[in-house]
Amino acid sequence: MAKKQKVKTPTLYKLLGPAMAVPTGILVKKAADAGWEAVRGYPPPKNPAAPGVNWPDALAWAAVSGVLVAGGRLVAARGAAAAYQAVTGKLPPGVNADSAA
Repeated sequence: MAKKQKVKTPTLYKLLGPAMAVPTGILVKKAADAGWEAVRGYPPPKNPAAPGVNWPDALAWAAVSGVLVAGGRLVAARGAAAAYQAVTGKLPPGVNADSAA
């Protein structure tokens, strides 16, 4: 079996990831909290595993926050890749145009 070559990740791309992820994470948290409160009429559970939180609320919060966090990660990753491509003119390592299929 052939050995996989390691691809060195450029420093610019390493910096773009957190630069996109932090603000996206803050926005996702605020949107999740506001959406929960608008729909349910009370704040989301701070710790869904706490004994005082009922199962429907714990499961609903886990589902809502999970979907929003995954969406936020996608937005941050695509934003970092787009910014890297805009600055360097090429796709980041590990991202290729034909992998969309």
